[in-house]
Amino acid sequence: MAHGPGDRRDARLRRAGRHAGRRPVRGAALGPIIDERQRDNIHRLVTESVAAGATLAAGGEYDGLFYRPTVLDHVRRDTPAFCDEIFGPVAPVLRYRTVEEAVEIARDTEYGLSLSVLGGDAMAAWEVAKQIPSGLVHVNDQTVGDHAHIPFGGVGASGNGGRVGGAEANLESFTETQWVTIQGKIQQYPF
Repeated sequence: MAHGPGDRRDARLRRAGRHAGRRPVRGAALGPIIDERQRDNIHRLVTESVAAGATLAAGGEYDGLFYRPTVLDHVRRDTPAFCDEIFGPVAPVLRYRTVEEAVEIARDTEYGLSLSVLGGDAMAAWEVAKQIPSGLVHVNDQTVGDHAHIPFGGVGASGNGGRVGGAEANLESFTETQWVTIQGKIQQYPF
């Protein structure tokens, strides 16, 4: 997550931190993490990010497999929460001054599973999104939007270029094309 310039960004970050801090751990709409190994990986990324200079604005704790929604501020491009895919309820916040810098930050990763661009002008947000490689793009919505009938997959280290979901994508992903010819008798050639 990146925030632009302006006096309102710190207020928005404080609101995000308060909102995340009020979310219950058990019974949260987010649900549990898939297993202890993944929960521990999320927690490792959060603690390593804080040790590397990020500020824990909210969260950073868990109860069983329920990881508290977490907001990390002052994240840099070399912070573990930016460098690795988290697959957990963690929002790393990188600050930027211009839209061009925001695009540069978003492109400065080997990953490209899902992208969300939020903005008051949906078409301007779409113009920004078109500059960032990603398997899925959401304008003014969350990055986890998914439907079973829509192809799903990432680019770069977030995928192999294949897509799953949707009849056409499934057919392409899970089948091999093969050309077959059959003659009733062995073909005779003049050589």
